[in-house]
Amino acid sequence: MFKRSKDILQAYNQAPWRRQMQIIGYIAAALVAISLVGALYLNITARAATAGRLVLYSRREISDAEQRIEDLKTQLAFISSTEVMQQRAGELGFKPLSPHAITYLYVPEYLGRPQGAQLAPGAGSRFGALFRMPESYTQSLFDWVGELFADLGGF
Repeated sequence: MFKRSKDILQAYNQAPWRRQMQIIGYIAAALVAISLVGALYLNITARAATAGRLVLYSRREISDAEQRIEDLKTQLAFISSTEVMQQRAGELGFKPLSPHAITYLYVPEYLGRPQGAQLAPGAGSRFGALFRMPESYTQSLFDWVGELFADLGGF
């Protein structure tokens, strides 16, 4: 019986060259898997670095734009200062005006500027009655079903 089990084991044993090929295949598969993981890691790292650079460039552009805006605001403040405006008005031929040289006109229909906030018209105003929804659009589903049963002589 021992001889027979030995013969069966020997029949199912693999040849040494097959074992070597399997080991080489496992090692090659492991190397391919490690290479794929490494390539994936490098790809993700490169994308993250590129995105980081783009963020830095965008922040620099934002900072430069804010600096230009502040410079323009400073220039506007200088140009619209009282001294500069008086000088420019003088160069254009304008002269200071005395209060006695002003002529006021009285317009009887003019009521002046409205005081306070101007609110929307109230619910009872003439504008509220311009548009009314048809009754069929304001009827609920339950009302419609109730009318349907009432017309049929139901409930």
